[in-house]
Amino acid sequence: MRPPWFITLLKTGFPLRFAFAKASRIPGIGAIMSWMLFDGDDMVYLPKDNVVELAVNQPIDPGTSTPLPGEVVHRFIDEAGFHWAMNFCICREANKCKDYPRDLGCLFLGEAAKRIDPKLGHPITREEAHEHIRRADEAGLIHVIGRNKLDAVWLDIAPGERLLTVCNCCSCCCLWKMLPSLNGAISGRITKMDGIEVTVDPSACVGCGACQKVCFVDAIKIEDGKARITDQCRGCGRCVEACHNNAIKMTTPTTEAIENTVKRIREKVDVG
Repeated sequence: MRPPWFITLLKTGFPLRFAFAKASRIPGIGAIMSWMLFDGDDMVYLPKDNVVELAVNQPIDPGTSTPLPGEVVHRFIDEAGFHWAMNFCICREANKCKDYPRDLGCLFLGEAAKRIDPKLGHPITREEAHEHIRRADEAGLIHVIGRNKLDAVWLDIAPGERLLTVCNCCSCCCLWKMLPSLNGAISGRITKMDGIEVTVDPSACVGCGACQKVCFVDAIKIEDGKARITDQCRGCGRCVEACHNNAIKMTTPTTEAIENTVKRIREKVDVG
């Protein structure tokens, strides 16, 4: 277990994450960082379920066949043999977040989570885990799910293949705001969900920049008075919500996309 001073050090050094990310672009250093902190990683951004409703332009009836991204998280909760909720979000704590709940931290699933320091969180039931995610949804947070070696390292637990991370990220404090600064080998391990594409209708876009303000991976550029989605997009869908003119469109996930995402995560992490 990490000593208390180590957690304090992490919080204090949190603002330096962008310098850390830029250092990963230095030849040699980036390879070492990738091996030490990101080896074997595969993290997936899941669009918010209410954004899918916006994409199809109508509320989703639970009885319909339209799949929702949140199903991915809830399926792993059902499959997991152990569930652990952090008492706080280390990113929002470190950033002294004023807009989102600091006490709504990551959800960890799998055998390795039993080794997390009890001062940092607590075991929860399967139903409490579902409720944890519902609270995050209501708070407007984005789920990022998958294998994340960085969590295994800072929590000092193993094995990494038995630890599934479900981050509940805000747009202002998220660790992954550093993605555009990381080298490609590392940033390429954190991706959008299968089947998700975000596009701009130039005939409807007025270049107001509302979408750009909510994008926490700097994936939107305003060029010639129009928004342009770059390949940095992780498909979270915040821009779809923010657009006042319905100019930004997102493809809705298919059942096949849901299954592909679940399969992809299962290949990296065993939560049973």
